[in-house]
Amino acid sequence: QLQLVESGGGLVQAGGSLRLSCVVSRRTGTTFRMGWFRQAPGKEREFVAAISWSSGSTRYADSVKGRFTVSRDNAKNTVYLQMKSLKPEDTAIYYCAADLEISPTYYSSREYDYWGQGTQVTVSS
Repeated sequence: QLQLVESGGGLVQAGGSLRLSCVVSRRTGTTFRMGWFRQAPGKEREFVAAISWSSGSTRYADSVKGRFTVSRDNAKNTVYLQMKSLKPEDTAIYYCAADLEISPTYYSSREYDYWGQGTQVTVSS
């Protein structure tokens, strides 16, 4: 059983930056993927970014490419989502998730086995 705990959300003006953190309570080796998803009010949960824990390879949704960066710190069992040039449409609850089987459909929330509780990000215009 994994526990994921996000932090770092808050209120920021458009154009600003935030860094989200996700602490993984226990690593089951290094063969898994971490993903970030977000859900805005009235919308479905959508993929934001993902990182392979072992290789560090990353994937991004088109809407955040060039603005968001996902990274991990092995020593701290932590995954980060650095968000820059934030826009009002980035407003959502952000969730981190763990995929223990490294499914090819990294963008699908159904592939992820464990989820954090979410952290609110609000971008004002």
